[in-house]
Amino acid sequence: MSIVADRVRRLDALIDKVSLIQLGFGEEDDNLHLRSNRGGDFHLASERRVTELLQIAKQLSSSSLSLGHISKRRIRNLLIESGLANEDQNEELHAEKWMVEVDAEWHLVGKATVQTYGLLMSSLLDQIKPLSDDIWYWDEILSSYPNSLLYTMQSSPVRMGEWTREVWRESLDRFNEWRQQQLEHRSAPRSRRESKTDREGEVLTAGTSLTQSESRSGDKNAAAESVTEINLTQQWREFYGIVRESITEKSLGNIRRVLGRVDTGRSDARRKLARLQKLREMTATGLGVLLDEGLDIRTPDDGSAVEATAYHEEWRVVLERSVALMDSILRGSLTLEHNMKEFEDNIFSGVQHDPELSIHTDDAAQAARPAILARRLLNILDDGIPQHAVSTSVLARKNGRPSRLVRYWIPAIALLLSSSTILRVLVNRKADIINWIRDLGATTRDFWFNWVVEPIKKVIGTIRHDETSEIAIMSRDSLKADRESLERMVVEFSRDNPDIAVGNSTITEAQVAEIRTRVKEGDVTPILKAYEKDLKKPFVGAIRGDLVRSVLIQVQKTKVDLEVAISGIDALLKSQELVFGFIGLTPGILVSIGIIQYLRTAFGSRKGLRRGQRARRTRRVLRKMDRILTEAQHNLQDNTISYRDRGLLVCEAHVLRNLTQGNLPREVEKEFIEDLDEFAKARAVPELFRVLDRIRWAYSEYF
Repeated sequence: MSIVADRVRRLDALIDKVSLIQLGFGEEDDNLHLRSNRGGDFHLASERRVTELLQIAKQLSSSSLSLGHISKRRIRNLLIESGLANEDQNEELHAEKWMVEVDAEWHLVGKATVQTYGLLMSSLLDQIKPLSDDIWYWDEILSSYPNSLLYTMQSSPVRMGEWTREVWRESLDRFNEWRQQQLEHRSAPRSRRESKTDREGEVLTAGTSLTQSESRSGDKNAAAESVTEINLTQQWREFYGIVRESITEKSLGNIRRVLGRVDTGRSDARRKLARLQKLREMTATGLGVLLDEGLDIRTPDDGSAVEATAYHEEWRVVLERSVALMDSILRGSLTLEHNMKEFEDNIFSGVQHDPELSIHTDDAAQAARPAILARRLLNILDDGIPQHAVSTSVLARKNGRPSRLVRYWIPAIALLLSSSTILRVLVNRKADIINWIRDLGATTRDFWFNWVVEPIKKVIGTIRHDETSEIAIMSRDSLKADRESLERMVVEFSRDNPDIAVGNSTITEAQVAEIRTRVKEGDVTPILKAYEKDLKKPFVGAIRGDLVRSVLIQVQKTKVDLEVAISGIDALLKSQELVFGFIGLTPGILVSIGIIQYLRTAFGSRKGLRRGQRARRTRRVLRKMDRILTEAQHNLQDNTISYRDRGLLVCEAHVLRNLTQGNLPREVEKEFIEDLDEFAKARAVPELFRVLDRIRWAYSEYF
């Protein structure tokens, strides 16, 4: 949806309201019901005619269209199908109509007018928006000296061609003047003797050598041909001299100025920029006039039948004037030499003096007014809108950015001249290039399998508790074997040294079981007691005692303690195995996503802007709207903005509506549309500033 669609839907509903009110009065009042004394056949035919007109009018509704208005071809076909445009202008035939039939015709024409109004608004908006891109291009050219130099070089062949055509036209004009003078001189009246003498002198002078040889042979025809050939040679020499003279007058310095001076390119860019801005302002003025003055139908008030009848006549007059306004806007000259005041005056003067308005016709022709409007709408659809679009397109193309041929001929020629060198390099490095491509493919394949596929497999195995995928620092049964070995060592030491282990000469099985339990808990007290005893006399203990044995058992104890610590770390890693799997998968996924996004941006479809780009462009549109309002304060008329500024603001609001469509939450988008509609309808500058500020702070988080 857009601003145009909202406005067309609102007007379409208003036409339904006022037309149905009028048809209701037509059914209740016998004086308005029939204007003929004909019989039942005429009555039945009129009923069929009313039904047909209402069915066609229903097809002209826009309640289910996203654009608001239906297509130009559809409007045209429905108007032709209604037969209004082909009705005879005979007043007697129109006087034979039912009043209800006339009401139905007005209803249909009102619907068609609303659709044509929306079509014209969309056409003007579509003409304004591309001009901004060309204006931006010329701003870039003028804002940078390197850009100006580049444009001067790009456009030098065009200026050289214009200079050559100018020299050719001037030389051709001067040569034609010379030939005309020669013909006048030859056709001047002479005496027979002078004519004979002159002719003989010309023949003798112009072709002395040839006539002498030909007089010897007596061939007069050959002499005449030689004179003609000499005249052609003389004309060519004269033309060649004129061309040389024209080139000399233009001078080579002028050629250098045309081709090489940056000021020439900047002057050309400045001139085209001014004309584009003028064209944009004129189109915006037409849009502003259409918004403020077109189809300004007020809502009907409930009242008496007399007041309702007067209201119906009022909205019909508004309908006529709106059609005349659209016709005047389209017929308004797009001459860029006119200022905005003259352009506006021409539009309103065309409406005021329109000969087809009902105020300029007699009462007897009032029944033919719907047919007149239908014909005018067909003229607007067939000629007005297409011709205006073509004229605007011609002016925009003439003053817009240069063609691709002009912009890219320099790199194209450079590429063409270096193509042999590039081809030679490619041929000489063919093997290297093939190896690079092969290595790139192998690298891509290895990256994909090693950093994307394998980590994904490991993550899946972890989720499914695959034993082969478990992380382990030490083997599964290593700690168990070392702990059992330590237990046997301590038990055997206790059996061999019961006095140290339990303080008795013998040791029972119960005491052995207790020692086993303590060893499992990490308590090796018997070993430490023997170690402490032998450490008092280390040499004796090492030779005759159990010092070495106790030390070796403590080494085994240290090994077991280290494995217990490692098993704790191993358990911790196993508990976070899924996290580590995703960490290993992340680099490959990120690199893959980055490459895919780059390829999509470089080679994929560029339709639609990403959210960040839309947000940046939305802020730029808001800046433009604020700038237009600030400039509009200098051209206020009764505290309201001009038609030009209003058209520009509505154009930017239309762009803003399209940018934010689908990017806001549903409830927020509804409020945004309400604020934007209020902005589009407001004309007072303070109110416009308030609404614009509200849009800024209320929806800043989405922009």
